[in-house]
Amino acid sequence: MVKIRLSRFGSAHNPHYRIVVTDSRRPRDGGYIENLGHYDPRKTSENYLKVNAERAAYWLAQGAQPTATAKRVLKSQGVKFA
Repeated sequence: MVKIRLSRFGSAHNPHYRIVVTDSRRPRDGGYIENLGHYDPRKTSENYLKVNAERAAYWLAQGAQPTATAKRVLKSQGVKFA
């Protein structure tokens, strides 16, 4: 199954996440199909959240299932869910 989920990068105690489309069997930080954007939960910069909403909507239309956190982040950027 294809999922939209967060993949962690950044240093210790400084989490940053990529919003990625990946196969559910891959490891959390493993390879991914497409990078949809990034998210900084600590909001250390003005540009802490960026999402390509058009591509996210495409993957949702193709049947990709977002995780709970990814769904919350995408919804805050105006991505519609069927």
